[in-house]
Amino acid sequence: MSATVFETVAFLFWRDFFPMQLGSYTIDVPVMVAPMAGMTDLPFREVCRKLGAGYAVGEMTTCLPQFRDSRKSSTRWAAPEESGVRVVQLLGADPAMMADASRYAVEAGAQVIDINMGCPAKKVLQTECGSALMKNPLLIEKILTAVVDAVDVPVTLKIRTGWDREHRNAVEIARIAESAGIAMLTVHGRTREDAFCGEAEYDTIRSVKATVGIPVIANGDIDSGEKARRVMAETGADGVMIGRASFGNPWIFGEVAAALGFQDDFVRPDAAERVRVILAHMARHYEYYGAERGSVTFRKHLRHYLTSIEGGEKILQALYAEKDPTLHAGLVTDFFFLQDSESPRGV
Repeated sequence: MSATVFETVAFLFWRDFFPMQLGSYTIDVPVMVAPMAGMTDLPFREVCRKLGAGYAVGEMTTCLPQFRDSRKSSTRWAAPEESGVRVVQLLGADPAMMADASRYAVEAGAQVIDINMGCPAKKVLQTECGSALMKNPLLIEKILTAVVDAVDVPVTLKIRTGWDREHRNAVEIARIAESAGIAMLTVHGRTREDAFCGEAEYDTIRSVKATVGIPVIANGDIDSGEKARRVMAETGADGVMIGRASFGNPWIFGEVAAALGFQDDFVRPDAAERVRVILAHMARHYEYYGAERGSVTFRKHLRHYLTSIEGGEKILQALYAEKDPTLHAGLVTDFFFLQDSESPRGV
């Protein structure tokens, strides 16, 4: 059987199992926004949902109670205005603190608790959190059990394939997670050692999916609809989660949703569509953070939106130099419609 035929058969078989159920919540489109600190805040998640994402996880927040009201953490709890399932991702290594933070999150409106055991950042590893926990299956079991017992909403988990290439233990952790009552498992196809380097490995995700009965989501290097179909066929996963590939390109969720058969054919955005989405994102971001703070924190999004377009660096300099946030929308609009209508490169 050719690879193309095999992928088609596998895809059709996979489609028979939808929609996905997560506790009492139905996930009609298992194309998910990954939690990326500093990027996938509420305004960005809402943009992604409108463009095809069916599920989005909030930015990770610490379980430490002393930081709950900090400026950074205060925007990472559940927001009543969020249009989809409200998912709060928690980071921590103490079972009791994680359980307490989970209760706090649910009382504040979280509908799903996600536990981060995949972050490879040095400052996270120094506190023995994130992917550092993959070295300690016994502690993982205690944390998962404590959180599941503490709340009445679905609890999900995100992991990597292992601590390093010699210690890939995702299958072991998956068994622990299922036994503890975890409702869904997301696997980033790299070890902690790999961080975000090299190509994602999908064979471990396939092994995890073959081992447990709970939904398994594939994450890592999914940057197109074609790649999403291939990963789904190769791993047998129940859905895909997209992170870095969405930066400056939230349209990828529509592309993937179309490739997986959840919406009509995807049409690549022209200049008018791009400026419409960027301006809508900007307006929602400024509303959420306030114009003064928002004009600074939105720069990272503008950089991703514009650097792939010829002349983008020049307009970014003008945007950074302009202190009046009310003029930013006009600068972006003028940039798009005064260009020579060349298509963006690399998107």
